[in-house]
Amino acid sequence: MASPVNPPRGMRDFLPAEKARREHVLSVIRSVFSTHGFDEIETPVMEDSARLHAGLGGDNEKLAFGVLKRGLTTEDFAAAKDALDLADLGLRFDLTVPLARFYATHRAELPTVFRAIQIAPVWRAERPQKGRYRQFVQCDIDIIGEAGPLAEIELLTATAATMTALGLADWTIRVNDRRLLIGMLDTFGFAAADHDSVLVTIDKLDKVGQDGVVAELRAKGVDAAAVDALDAFFRRPQTLEYLSFGERAIAKALPPDADPAVIAQLAAIGHAVNAGLGITPADDTTAADGTIAVDGGVASSVVEFDPFLVRGMGYYTGTIFEIAHPSSSSSLGGGGRYDGMIGRFLGSDVPAAGFSIGFERIVDLVELPADIGVGGVALLYDSDVSATTLMHLKSELIASGRRVRLERAPRNIKPLLERLVASGFTEIATVPNGAVTVAELKLRKLGAE
Repeated sequence: MASPVNPPRGMRDFLPAEKARREHVLSVIRSVFSTHGFDEIETPVMEDSARLHAGLGGDNEKLAFGVLKRGLTTEDFAAAKDALDLADLGLRFDLTVPLARFYATHRAELPTVFRAIQIAPVWRAERPQKGRYRQFVQCDIDIIGEAGPLAEIELLTATAATMTALGLADWTIRVNDRRLLIGMLDTFGFAAADHDSVLVTIDKLDKVGQDGVVAELRAKGVDAAAVDALDAFFRRPQTLEYLSFGERAIAKALPPDADPAVIAQLAAIGHAVNAGLGITPADDTTAADGTIAVDGGVASSVVEFDPFLVRGMGYYTGTIFEIAHPSSSSSLGGGGRYDGMIGRFLGSDVPAAGFSIGFERIVDLVELPADIGVGGVALLYDSDVSATTLMHLKSELIASGRRVRLERAPRNIKPLLERLVASGFTEIATVPNGAVTVAELKLRKLGAE
């Protein structure tokens, strides 16, 4: 008995119906990103190994697939101190590091403020499990060269518009700032040397809860007084503000000494994003501090402030954000500002920010439009129908703007009809033997068989 022939673990084949779904989602994402002024680029699937392991990719660097140098000898293997000594290239593990290299390479040919789209597969040596693959698609938009909050506003607005265009509901964009996060750790008394470890634990807040975070930090042995301060902060009484993303609401979610300038910038970002999406509370009163009081409750917003949003990538320098959806315990996308990365290639800092949609997580949530694939015609034929007749009919139908497939008529037609419907075909015709024109074909609606 032959053994099963499957793709490599963590990688997948896609049958026509699933491929059609994926391409539909990708086309919507591309269209909305382009409408918002972004230009699509393409970079190689491989980069220099040294660049992929230069400290820009955080923990993802450990998951990079290496590509062996050509012409290695047994002496080379014997002399190697680790696997990276044998690799000169590697498969990209994200699209941000390749973008930084791309910008450094082509800076003179690009506008002062460059808005990029990248939609492409990436590879990571993950342990395959549900929702985690070794090959998957990322959909990124980035703005390079804009130091002010307009970059974050454009990124969040374009992403929110994309989620709406995909027909998704009940999502929100959680926002924080690494400067506020680090400032909060300092306020609680965590030593700078412990920040990374503490953030790793805080990043589990959605999964283990506040008590779980406190327990893990105590088990780690970090400063007990700092853990007590964090625990007390978790348990403090809180009240709602009228505007969920106003300055007062953000400040209430933070310790009293949080940077007011960063808070004001975040509030301005949220207000501008809502305005860009046409979200304007009715009967509102704008206070001196920019908050909006709304009769009867909290003003609606697509953005929410989350003081404990971490984002695991260490290269973020300011604003960070994630898409939250009730269907998933993981985010549907995320990003932030990473002003220091491109400078690693150029020798001088260049402001940059980006947002990546989690394509593999949202594709199953999107419903295909009912009219997708309309116009597809399947021509059924017997073995005595000439190839000349078939190609004449096919070319005429294609010229009229139809999608056409030739199918030899089987004895049991039901499985064929099901496959055609799944592939988006809506009409069918049987081709008789002998000369026949398109006008003489008896087209029938699929589903009426």
